[in-house]
Amino acid sequence: MKQTIHVVGAIIENEQQEIFCALRNPTMVLANYWEFPGGKIEQGETPKQALYREILEEFNCMIRVGEQVAETFHEYDQFFVHLQTYKASIIQGVPEILEHAEARWVARNQLLDLPFAPADLPSIEKLLAEK
Repeated sequence: MKQTIHVVGAIIENEQQEIFCALRNPTMVLANYWEFPGGKIEQGETPKQALYREILEEFNCMIRVGEQVAETFHEYDQFFVHLQTYKASIIQGVPEILEHAEARWVARNQLLDLPFAPADLPSIEKLLAEK
């Protein structure tokens, strides 16, 4: 039976209405896919606490986590993902790439130009529907 991995993703938007996106490096699971940064929820954490910790660990900046955008269940070949995405904003620091291959700020209408991990696509659809 496939394992289910519960993860969170931050939809961090700047003042220019660009969204922070990260490219998974070649050694990561789901290598070379773009994603909303985040990671696994650890024992005893709420999704928002996990998201705050993950962004601090992976990009060395602090965020304020806001409203949930989407909750997605997606089946990959090796596992299931339960993904919760949240709007967020940077409250301290500038993102540094510590684990990913690349990161960039992307306009909403250009998000689908990047090869995103399939579990992130429902969140992108919700973002695009907001305008």
